[in-house]
Amino acid sequence: MRTEEETRQKAVVIAGPTASGKSSCAVALCQMTGGAVLSMDSMQIYRHMDIGTAKVTKEEMQGVRHYLIDILDPDESCSISDFQAAADTALSDCRKRGVLPVLAGGTGFYLHAVVYGNDFSEDSGANPALRESFEAFAAENGTQALHERLKAVDPEAAAQIHPNNVKRVIRALEFYEETGQAISEHNRQEKERKPRLDFAGFLLQEDRERLYERINRRVDRMREAGLTEEVRRLLSAGLSPGATSLQAIGYKEIVQYLEGKCTEDEAYEAIRTGSRHYAKRQITWFKREPGLETLDIDTFDCDPEKIAGYMLTRIREKGILR
Repeated sequence: MRTEEETRQKAVVIAGPTASGKSSCAVALCQMTGGAVLSMDSMQIYRHMDIGTAKVTKEEMQGVRHYLIDILDPDESCSISDFQAAADTALSDCRKRGVLPVLAGGTGFYLHAVVYGNDFSEDSGANPALRESFEAFAAENGTQALHERLKAVDPEAAAQIHPNNVKRVIRALEFYEETGQAISEHNRQEKERKPRLDFAGFLLQEDRERLYERINRRVDRMREAGLTEEVRRLLSAGLSPGATSLQAIGYKEIVQYLEGKCTEDEAYEAIRTGSRHYAKRQITWFKREPGLETLDIDTFDCDPEKIAGYMLTRIREKGILR
């Protein structure tokens, strides 16, 4: 009988901040291994949103199969549980076809959820009536009284959530009422969860200033490629400016411009700034993520083929690919 370790699906993870070259490295590695790319990007799931998401083109795919790209229309919603389910289907298909899945992308929360199979029941199956009852209680008795109710059933969560953060207090109370379990215990169990994939992970890294320069150049290319027109088409097609898909960096700023709230130059400068700040947050997230080997891409002359060649050696050493 095979052990759990032997039955876990093998995979490769390529993480990193925006504009660090994850997609090109993933394609190069898949060409060497016969693998397939699973996009770990919360925005590339949307059709017709190509320029602002820096979506990999058919030419850039170079014949490598890609999953989790263009699977929803921009007016559709996608929860973390929805993304997990779609990723599970893709992983299952890779296993049936006998190909190595290469998970590549910068949405750290999504990537972690797929690798570890976290349970997001905390955020699903909300009971509107129950929520309304807690909201009514808070309105009548005050936020402190609501917080005391949480303290009575989950003192650990109450110690971590400020009484004024009514949304989180209510979510914790809802979770307790729906499951009978303290949300603090649920969260602790999720943090201790072991990865369900047997993976070799890599974190692409380079000098911060050079990364910021790459981000600025990418935004300039987006402008030249017609990002403004892309957003205008989405709005003309009836997509609401308040749609979740249009809250992403690169889209919300252009919406602001088209609504006359700023100039086009100001919108693109805001995209550059927002993208740099996002990259900084991504780096912070991934440095805390276990199982990722940091690769200084400057050491490889920022060459995807060289980086993928090193990855191939490492995944063979780890027994991910034989």
